[in-house]
Amino acid sequence: QVQLVESGGGLVQPGGSLRLSCKISGSIFRAYTMAWYRQAPGKQREFVASITPGGSTNYADSAKDRFTISRDNAKNTVFLQMNSLKPEDTAAYYCNYGFYSDRGSFISRGSWGQGTQVTVSS
Repeated sequence: QVQLVESGGGLVQPGGSLRLSCKISGSIFRAYTMAWYRQAPGKQREFVASITPGGSTNYADSAKDRFTISRDNAKNTVFLQMNSLKPEDTAAYYCNYGFYSDRGSFISRGSWGQGTQVTVSS
């Protein structure tokens, strides 16, 4: 019912940058934490970063210092700015919405979309 469409991926050289975008309905955007995940071939989907409606952020260790998650409340859009990209960042990137459990883990509630492919290669 809630459509999640990621965009902004592409092919970049190591050290390059990309900015991913995901737009969602305003009711979901205002009520839930938004998050980015990624999945490389043969690997499980992994958490990358999240941002709450109030703007608090959380990052996986692999994303700290290089990636920045942000949100545009006027456009109901969440972004992932990726700098200093490495070959190991190559993956399909997905956005979703959800909340943090009592254990502190992020629980995604939306359906998974097609994602946007990020390829980092010389």
